[in-house]
Amino acid sequence: MGVTRRSFLKASGLGYLALEAGSAVAWAGSTISTNDRIRVGVIGCRNKGYNVLREILRTGRAVCLGMCDVDDEVLQRRAAELKKDTGQSPKLYVDFRKMLENPEIDAVIVGSPDHWHCLHAVYAMEAGKDVYVEKPLANSIHECNLIAAAAARYGRVVQVGQQQRSGDVWNGLMDYLKSGALGGLRRVNCWANFAYGAGAPKVPDSAVPEGVDFRLWLGPAPDRTFNASRFHGNWRHFWDYGGGLMTDWGVHLLDMALWAKEVTHEPTKVTGFGMNLSGLDRARETYDTQSVLYQMDDFLIQWQQNGGIERGPYGKSYGVEYVCDKGTVVADREDWTLYVEGKEGETEQAYAFKRRSGRSDMELHANNFIDCVLSRDKPNCSVGLGRNVALYAHFGNLLARTASGSLEWNASRQQFLSNAAANSLIVPEYHRGWKLPVV
Repeated sequence: MGVTRRSFLKASGLGYLALEAGSAVAWAGSTISTNDRIRVGVIGCRNKGYNVLREILRTGRAVCLGMCDVDDEVLQRRAAELKKDTGQSPKLYVDFRKMLENPEIDAVIVGSPDHWHCLHAVYAMEAGKDVYVEKPLANSIHECNLIAAAAARYGRVVQVGQQQRSGDVWNGLMDYLKSGALGGLRRVNCWANFAYGAGAPKVPDSAVPEGVDFRLWLGPAPDRTFNASRFHGNWRHFWDYGGGLMTDWGVHLLDMALWAKEVTHEPTKVTGFGMNLSGLDRARETYDTQSVLYQMDDFLIQWQQNGGIERGPYGKSYGVEYVCDKGTVVADREDWTLYVEGKEGETEQAYAFKRRSGRSDMELHANNFIDCVLSRDKPNCSVGLGRNVALYAHFGNLLARTASGSLEWNASRQQFLSNAAANSLIVPEYHRGWKLPVV
């Protein structure tokens, strides 16, 4: 079976402790010994964190030792689901720091709100754990830098949850674009139109739900009253916790634009605007309507979003359009279509490609993470790639938040040129005793 967890841990000097005999793992029907499985913990169980855990366990090469969430109802419900599906009964935690003290845990899934990503990921790496962290990498430029620095300092494997990097549709498309068959790539247009992007309906403040440690949920963010429109799922529309559609979908689709030309450098010059123009009775700080243009060395990238609606170009609510000399390719997670430019007087021809292996992007991404935990290779969406595209998305939001119109970036100084307002938002302010990590 190649490199096993046991041989990897021996080689890395981490050591291991055997689980109780007879531990049950139902998913995937694995015949791999429990002692040879990667032992994982998850922080944030309500949605993405649990979904990633499920895919990782389905590889048959991992077992769950810890689940952590500040909402007891979520924690108990997910623990019951896990017990039913796999027979596993991991230890349950409210405070993630307690879970990270467990030396038996090899890797941690960070599925918490964006404002927690930095602390959860860095503390996990300090504790000797590899990390699968949901996108965007972090909620600010400086926090992205800290996670990347921690990965380098502690030598940990970090997979960022931009699962399209592992998807067969996107990998097939990138091979085709880079073959040169369509000539030069001139422009990439990305868009995301989703109803939830307009924010949740406004509701009055209310008491903190029973079983929720709201103070711990707030973490380093400022004190604020409890409001359901800023809590489960809805938090991403408020700057203290997330960045709206720009960072939620922007990192996925802008990543596909950068990948087409293997761009790994930070943004240099960005122009754009953001406004709230629909659903004004909605609870939000982020923008429902936004356009951003990135000036690259030899092509352009354009981002557009419209929260509150679901229709977009080519009948797709989201997608990426690659405009080349000899044709245009339009892609989403299900397929991609080539539109070949016709000669004068001719119509264009369309060819659709559905390169589905029967395995979802998430399944392939989870398997790649486990592969890399064992081999110590760089994962498909490394911390460097995740950091870079997160900066592209954050720049779009900073444009709108500061009404700057345009921003120029000095990568060596990690500052914007002649823009004090944007520079003031690079490093977040932490509250209630939480401190930015020192790496």
